[in-house]
Amino acid sequence: MNETELFARSQHLITTCKQVGLSIAGAESLTGGRFVATLVDIPGASAVVRGGLITYATDLKSRLAGVDAKQLEETGPVDEVVAAQMAAGAARECVADIGVACTGVAGPEPQDDKPVGLVYTAIAFAGKAQVSEHHFFGDRDAIRSQTVAAMVADLDDFATQMAFGPEADDANQS
Repeated sequence: MNETELFARSQHLITTCKQVGLSIAGAESLTGGRFVATLVDIPGASAVVRGGLITYATDLKSRLAGVDAKQLEETGPVDEVVAAQMAAGAARECVADIGVACTGVAGPEPQDDKPVGLVYTAIAFAGKAQVSEHHFFGDRDAIRSQTVAAMVADLDDFATQMAFGPEADDANQS
């Protein structure tokens, strides 16, 4: 997704959430705040975006986002359960309807035997979370950019389905 497409998807996301009264919060690891920064570039984002947690360091995933410390110890930070708990923690701590999170390996080296480009993104809403596993390619910046684009696209699809039903998502893709 290029910058123009990312801006358009972000704009659609903000507009949709405003229409239905949904608020968003993020918990970001490898993106270091890029996701929330992308959203707040959109005029009117303040009606939707509550804030974000930058949990780049592993211990902050537990301290700020409420990820279970035992989970982090068992699996490391790059894990689907960790992503889900980060998303739920973002929503809880920022008092938002929807929490969005990412955790992964941007490189240049693997982390805890997890390959460069492995990223988990999650959306938490109403006590449930959906997690996506991604395998991105490129350098650190490319992987981080692809992660933000995936978060925006997934959340835009999620919000569109909530607002207008599953068929609306198909129309949004064309």
